[in-house]
Amino acid sequence: MSSVTLTAKAIRRSLFAVAATSVATTGLFSSAVIAADDEKVERIEVTGSRIQRQDMETASPVTVISAEAIRAEGFTSVDELLQAQTSMAGAALGSSSNNGSDGVAQVDLRGMGSQRTLVLLNGRRMVNSGSGADSSVDLNSIPVAMIARVEILKDGASAVYGSDAIAGVVNIITKKDFEGFQLDLNGSTTSESDGETAEISGLYGFNTDSGNYTFGAAYSKREGVIQSDRDWTEPGYSSYLPTGSLDGMVQDGAGGWEERSTGYDYTTSSYYQTPNERYSLFANMVQEFDNDIVLTADALYTKRKSDQQLAPQPASVMLDVCDSDSDSSCVTLTDEMTEAGISADETGRVEYRRRITDAGARIYSQDTDTFRISAGLAGELDINNGMNWDVAYTYGKNEAESSVENSINATNLSESIYANQDAWFSGDGLTTEIVDDISYTDHSDGGNEQHVFSAGLNGDLFDVSAGTVAFAIGAEYRYESGYYNPDPVTVAGDSTAAQQDATDGNYDVISVFQEVSVPFTDKLTGEFALRYDDYSTFGKASTWKVGLTYEATDDLMLRGVAATGFRAPSISELYGGDSGSYDYLEDPWGNEEDSQILVRYTSDEDLQAEESDSYTAGLVYSPGYVEGLSLTVDYWRFKVTNAITRLDVQAGLDACYADASSSSCETFNIGSNGDLSNLTSSLTNVGSQDTSGIDFNLAYSFSALTLDWKINNDTTYLLNFEQEGIDYTNMIDGNFGAYAEVRNNFNVQAGQDDWNVMYSNRYIGEMEDLSTGDDVDAVLYHNIAGTYHVSEMITLSAGVKNITDEEPSSVSNGSDGGTVPEVYDTVGRQYYGGVSVKF
Repeated sequence: MSSVTLTAKAIRRSLFAVAATSVATTGLFSSAVIAADDEKVERIEVTGSRIQRQDMETASPVTVISAEAIRAEGFTSVDELLQAQTSMAGAALGSSSNNGSDGVAQVDLRGMGSQRTLVLLNGRRMVNSGSGADSSVDLNSIPVAMIARVEILKDGASAVYGSDAIAGVVNIITKKDFEGFQLDLNGSTTSESDGETAEISGLYGFNTDSGNYTFGAAYSKREGVIQSDRDWTEPGYSSYLPTGSLDGMVQDGAGGWEERSTGYDYTTSSYYQTPNERYSLFANMVQEFDNDIVLTADALYTKRKSDQQLAPQPASVMLDVCDSDSDSSCVTLTDEMTEAGISADETGRVEYRRRITDAGARIYSQDTDTFRISAGLAGELDINNGMNWDVAYTYGKNEAESSVENSINATNLSESIYANQDAWFSGDGLTTEIVDDISYTDHSDGGNEQHVFSAGLNGDLFDVSAGTVAFAIGAEYRYESGYYNPDPVTVAGDSTAAQQDATDGNYDVISVFQEVSVPFTDKLTGEFALRYDDYSTFGKASTWKVGLTYEATDDLMLRGVAATGFRAPSISELYGGDSGSYDYLEDPWGNEEDSQILVRYTSDEDLQAEESDSYTAGLVYSPGYVEGLSLTVDYWRFKVTNAITRLDVQAGLDACYADASSSSCETFNIGSNGDLSNLTSSLTNVGSQDTSGIDFNLAYSFSALTLDWKINNDTTYLLNFEQEGIDYTNMIDGNFGAYAEVRNNFNVQAGQDDWNVMYSNRYIGEMEDLSTGDDVDAVLYHNIAGTYHVSEMITLSAGVKNITDEEPSSVSNGSDGGTVPEVYDTVGRQYYGGVSVKF
């Protein structure tokens, strides 16, 4: 991934002009102040600070990804470009998430959880979005076509932005100040001739004597890729058979019963890449008035239609066994059944399992609408020291309708078996009448809503011998609400899917904040931030941040930040009704034969806020004797306490198995002899995270052999990642994702005025399989891309991703296809191209 890490000289040389015209990061309009010589000096705002300044140098490490880099590498969604960054870890949901994703796409900075990375749009909060009562932003709602650049702040920023910025901030800056018309067409396909993507977008803008108006529209479509269509995919067998099984036995074809053997291959129905269709409209405006007041506004609307597909419903029901006095609501065990060992358990029941292939695959569909509008007024106070004021309002709303075709009603299923015992136990296909009786389409709906009012004041306080002390102060009111209504069949517990209750709730928060930048000497500058938040739910939170920059020489700058942070419990964590999840687990008692075991999830209205400490320390080196070269090295550490979490269920199972008197048996509701029928995972504030590592960036621009060259290398070395006292450093697992010690992105470009060729590679280091302890192979992906400017109007681009068609590494507890699709490329080689026309 081609990215730029902000450095002192590199910014001064090449980024100032871009930044000065388009950064507006907190609702404070980027206005000019009067210098001593009466010339206008542009003040800009940088992600991570509200203080306007003349350059982009701060104590915090910030990475910038340009729109040109995004297009050159063929990214068609925001989550793809972000997850390719070395600073990402874990397993954020995205285009490759088929089971349980609801079509959303998220970002997971440092692998600390998507809920701990704050996403901003033009410096203001983006509404959470998805299927309803969501705790993070669905990146699908932000089309790539509207992006001017993406800025990633890689330290804790709660003192500046409030809740959710524990791991950092992703600030997406949209295109503005555009004049003319631009049409873009982009598409891709795989070497297997599937998984096609297509996007068309248009951008139109015009200037007036006192402003600019920019409008855009985009349409994109992504086709699916079935798991079994990749030859490296091993069949994923399940013990739920299309013919059905009773107490683990199946008919042998001769009137008797035998133990079931081969299972059903669910990879023939499941996706590696999920289908997605999006429609987006967006607009930006800047309007200056005669009294020097400036109005800025942006609007966004996105409709997403997405699908996932899983194998036909695996149904498991416990059937009452008839005795001599029983009525018709039971099954009669024949002599052949009892001779085969089929018998009732101590409760008088027997288990029947069947993969309901007669109904068809489960097709999950979502239709979501996300709307956001943000507007602000800004101006200067009529005083000599150039004070700037601003007020802003942001409104966001998300609504979703979801469905699951070919769902199975477990209550109707049991009654049908009692009434049609021969039909169900024969092993033959089911009649249309039976299928219609037991199947239905599951319907649910949900949404999120957000209101944010803010006001601020910033400017210069006074001069000291080393320079000017600058400040920013402000206040904010934010209201958040969310709801989710499952299908009545699911709420009643009659579905073969996990039971789930409705979610509905809201909260508000009042915040005040301040920042001060103090030049202690010509070389040493301090940055100080303090924030106070008062929530209607858990109460009050105070956070602070201290940053220092020291220009040791003209070539070397040292920087460091210490900060505290917090994350308020989300609506789903506070008010989410009990729900179930089929997690990938191993039953140490051996009672459960499948890797997916039902876990009951619960929420808690009394949850408190998470707390965090973060530290970064590094250097920026831009040697004067090598023009165009810059190096950055940053150490980082994040510690989260009082974390809202669900304890590790697998660890609980293992502890209870080892000691039946262990507290884990009660904590997870594990019954005697490993009874997992009420296995529960409750949200609690006893969690913790502790992670640290080192980021390294090298950027070098130079001319040689009549060509212009750019080399960029990003490396993240993970020193430690612990969660709830369990060390996941350099581990990979289907539930948690990957925490590789080494991730590296390398990029080299060469070109002239009209053309550019780029080679890049992405390395994910060798890891250890969390379940087995086996080594999981490292992967190196190779990519090539080219851009050619046919004329001032027409630009062509093309490229190949994963040139060598690398196979994903095998993971024993993989979430899909024996691997982790959120970590590795499961689609294979892709060809892409595009054309851009400007008028």
